[in-house]
Amino acid sequence: MVYIISIITFGLDRITKVLITNEFALYESRPVIGSIMSFTYVENTGAAFSILQGQRIFFIIMTVVMLGIIFYLYYKMLEKDFWTTLSVGLIIGGALGNFYDRLLYGSVIDFIDFYFFPVFNIADSALVVGTALLALIIWKTDDKSEETKN
Repeated sequence: MVYIISIITFGLDRITKVLITNEFALYESRPVIGSIMSFTYVENTGAAFSILQGQRIFFIIMTVVMLGIIFYLYYKMLEKDFWTTLSVGLIIGGALGNFYDRLLYGSVIDFIDFYFFPVFNIADSALVVGTALLALIIWKTDDKSEETKN
């Protein structure tokens, strides 16, 4: 199931990025929800909030390392329930979506623009949601183990 979630996440990310690059010129912006949100095609050679610009090799290596850690945690340490599987699937799919961009294009394609926030994409969203969910699961699991010790 974790692979199905990963493939769906990766697929949605790729489809949206292909649509944006085919329909928009670089830096073109079109409103989607009035003055709240638009689609704006940008390319980011850095990480979140455009930090570490131009560090492509670093991000490629870090993605491989982090995916290794996630697979290890999932197969060796974490319970394989629905929420854990969902969170790990989102993390893997999101990481692979941006990894694909970095390998092929040297930058990540971003397009979701909430004016007050840096432009991002589906992969970024999946990574944030998956990581937050996994952190919550680990925190709750740790709380349960503390209760059983007492």
